[in-house]
Amino acid sequence: MYKHFLVVATTLVAGAAAFTGCAPKQEAKAEAVPAFDTASLDRSIAPCEDFDAFANAGWKKSNPIPGTESRWGAFNVLDKENKEVRLKGIINEIVGKTDLKKGTEEQQIADYYKSFLDSATIEKRGVEPLKPYLDKIAAVTSLKEWAAVTGEMQKFGVPTVAGFGVEGDLKNSKINALYQGQDGLSLGERSYYERADESTENVRKEFVQHINKMFALAGWSDTTAGKTIFEFEKKVALLQLTNVELRDPVKTYNKAAFAELATLMPDYDWTGFATAQGIKSDSVIIQNKAYLSNLNKLLKATPLETLKTYSRWQLLTHFAGFLPKPLDDEDFRFFATVMRGTKAQRPRVDRAIRSTDGIMGMPLGKLFVKKYFPESSKEKVSEMIENVRTVYGERVDQLSWMGKETKEMAHKKLKAFTYKIGYPDKWKDYSSIDIQGDKLVENVINAALYKHNENIAKIGKDVDRKEWLMTPQTVNAYYNPLNNEIVFPAGILQPPFFNADADDAINYGGIIAVIGHEFTHGFDDQGSQFDAEGNLKNWWTEEDRKRFDTLAGKYINYFSGIEVLPGFKVNGALTIGENIADLGGLTLAYYALKKSLEGKAEPPLVDGYNWKQRFFLGWAQVWHANITEAALRNQIQTDPHSPARERINGPLPHLKEFSEAWGCKPGDKMVLGDSARVVIW
Repeated sequence: MYKHFLVVATTLVAGAAAFTGCAPKQEAKAEAVPAFDTASLDRSIAPCEDFDAFANAGWKKSNPIPGTESRWGAFNVLDKENKEVRLKGIINEIVGKTDLKKGTEEQQIADYYKSFLDSATIEKRGVEPLKPYLDKIAAVTSLKEWAAVTGEMQKFGVPTVAGFGVEGDLKNSKINALYQGQDGLSLGERSYYERADESTENVRKEFVQHINKMFALAGWSDTTAGKTIFEFEKKVALLQLTNVELRDPVKTYNKAAFAELATLMPDYDWTGFATAQGIKSDSVIIQNKAYLSNLNKLLKATPLETLKTYSRWQLLTHFAGFLPKPLDDEDFRFFATVMRGTKAQRPRVDRAIRSTDGIMGMPLGKLFVKKYFPESSKEKVSEMIENVRTVYGERVDQLSWMGKETKEMAHKKLKAFTYKIGYPDKWKDYSSIDIQGDKLVENVINAALYKHNENIAKIGKDVDRKEWLMTPQTVNAYYNPLNNEIVFPAGILQPPFFNADADDAINYGGIIAVIGHEFTHGFDDQGSQFDAEGNLKNWWTEEDRKRFDTLAGKYINYFSGIEVLPGFKVNGALTIGENIADLGGLTLAYYALKKSLEGKAEPPLVDGYNWKQRFFLGWAQVWHANITEAALRNQIQTDPHSPARERINGPLPHLKEFSEAWGCKPGDKMVLGDSARVVIW
């Protein structure tokens, strides 16, 4: 289902009653992981000239991007370990069992895994699993019927030009609401349809050829489908909001009676579109009314055969990775190689593990935490979070740009922050999902329908604040503004992010900065618009908001001046939320570390570096990464996170603490003058 608001601010993507998870057991202590490997350093580079190169050039040289990846960094390394070693062991143990009872999590995991690996059956079936929906598309005789068919396919994730989603009402966060927003661009973002540079034009050319080849491989006779679909998608794209405009929760919140959709799009059957999905709601929150009015005109003027061709394409490309090898390979060639520079597919068995994780992630997560996440880590992270909360409050009190009234409200919100660590307290029941060992596409559809039905059942109901939006094994974290909560899955609470064997400085530069990052999301350009209860409500004085916006604007301009490739600069407006969170996270972590040392002896040097220097080495270590040029271009156009190198180097010139730690001087590249520095939190 379409996702309306960026609820998940990442750090860098039914049945019986649930039961309480038992406390995970800790295995024998693993071999200690070095806090920071000095082989990562390149001491020929001055830290005040290029800190990423100084701290990570050695690591980058020794860790080239594997052919199966488009980027390779700390997140990727740990994710690979979690999935291709830990989850692989769990899955293999389950698959080795016999007589698994239908509907049990072990049966579902085993049979889904088998269905993905059963290449012979996949090849034999061809595109036959899609036939029921292809037949429905072929039978469409009107725009009204097209709306209903595309609505039915959206239930299991096939996009169309507009969609529905369900989440907490931004202005009444305790109740779930129905949202409507733009969708349906194969290339992901409108800039791919309008940028004039050579590399983007090549993507468009390859896209047209890719569609034509996919149609041919599917056995379809269309010879100009690529041109038809691209031209239609381009028209749709130019009507849509940019990814920067979508960041504005006020402008994209337009609550209306459901009947208003028909007023905005009189030639489109919204009732049929919703009914096909089982959706009933008297109200809807519309993302962009102008888009709907203009879309109505476009759809009315577009030949029905074009719309049907577009829907066949969306169905085919959505399931391409689960279809015979020629289709799967061509899908990989375009979306992975052309768009991201990935050279080779992962081995089928590794893809099967990742796909099983994508479908049965929570049941696998339950087994993952029992085996790999000690309760002691949960307790330690809780202490860390409270330390950061305390320091954040102290930072708020010291702000010169914020007045007393707003500070009081900031403290109220900070006090109301909640958090989740490791894994859910309750686990959902997935026994109703029908998973069979020889029907891969149907398995994917059935799992998607389970999630869809779960979502639409929430409309108008209370928000479940205990629900997790990530699986426990995920190497990431998030802030949810509607719950005013930060969430840290077990997957990220491992080296190099959290290392029980490391000195405090390395951990503070790693996991504490990540915790501070997520805290700061509650006060970034988006999160700061939500109050302590998670509602979209202004809690600022007019003067303080203007000062905040001025500081944010200055930081936007700073990042917008960074060119990462010829003609490709960081989009400061798109990445501002993550950039503010990085700057805030670093600041909070540094002062939390400093506070922890009060009244204690100066920590000894480690590997020749003092605690201040090792704090920043810890920061550089969690973000070190190599990336292909194609993936970098894609990230610049679509990702609200700055590239890894800019995440490392970008905030450091704004921190006097960095200059002090490394003895930087005016004129060094990693130094900014006082007037150019941005200090927000």
